[in-house]
Amino acid sequence: MAESVIPPQPRDYRGWNWSGFVTLYQREIRRFWKVGTQTVAAPVVTTLLYMLVFVVAVGSSRPAVGGITFGHFVAPGLIMMAILNNAFANASSSLIQAKMMGLTPDFLTPPLSALEQVLGFSLGAATRGVVVGAVTALVIGVLPGAGLSVAHPWAILYFGVTASLILGMAGVLAGLWSEKFDQLAAVTNFVIMPMTFLSGTFYLVDKLPEPFRTASHFNPFFYLIDGFRYGFIGHADGSIAIGVIATGALTLGLFLWCWRLFVTGYRLKS
Repeated sequence: MAESVIPPQPRDYRGWNWSGFVTLYQREIRRFWKVGTQTVAAPVVTTLLYMLVFVVAVGSSRPAVGGITFGHFVAPGLIMMAILNNAFANASSSLIQAKMMGLTPDFLTPPLSALEQVLGFSLGAATRGVVVGAVTALVIGVLPGAGLSVAHPWAILYFGVTASLILGMAGVLAGLWSEKFDQLAAVTNFVIMPMTFLSGTFYLVDKLPEPFRTASHFNPFFYLIDGFRYGFIGHADGSIAIGVIATGALTLGLFLWCWRLFVTGYRLKS
C-alpha cells in the first residue's frame, strides 16, 4: 500500500512572530553597524565638512537668519539631512542587494508576515537614521559658532523619529522597485537629494519668490526640517501643527503602501 503523503500546511500568520521579527531587525542593525566607518562615521564627517564650509568659511559674513546666527540656523537642518539620507540608504540598499544576490529567501521563507517584514526593514533603517543623527548632533554641538540649544525636546524627538521612519519606508519602496543599482541611484539623485536641498535647510522658505515659496510647502521634507529646527531654536518657518499632521499622515500612507507590496510579493517573488 502506497504511503500517504501529507500535503504541506499553510503557515499561520495570526500570531506575532517575535523571534523572526527581532532576528530580521537585528540583521538590519548588524548589517550597517558591521561597517560603521562607512555607514556612521562617514556621514558625520560629511556633515562636518558642510558646517566648515557654510559656517566657518561663510557664516561670519552672513547676516542673522530669523534673529539667530547662521550657524545655529543651519546646524539642525544638516543633522536632519544626515538622518534622511542614511535612513533611506539603509533600507533601499538592503533590499536591492538581497534581490541581486538572491538572498530574498532569507526573509521570505521564514514564517514572517508582511507586517513583520515591513517593520523589520523600516525600523532597522530608522535606527540607522537616529544613530547617525544623534552622533552628528553631539559632534556639531561642540563646534565653535554652532552650539546647539534645545527649545522643544518633543519636536526634536517627534520629527527626528518620524523622518527616519518616512525615509526608511521610502527606501523600502525604492529597494522593491529598483532592479539594479542605476535605478536606485536615479531615485537618490533625482528625487531624494533635490527634495532635501530644496526644503529650507540653508535658507528661509519665506524669502523665496512665488511660485517656489508655495511649492516648498508641498515638500514633506520642508516640514520635517522645519519642525526639527523648531525643536532647537524655537522658531518655525511654517505651521508646526500642519507639519505634525502632514508627516503623521505620510508615515501611515507609506506604511500601508509598503505593507501592500510585501503582501503581493512585488518584485520579490517573480
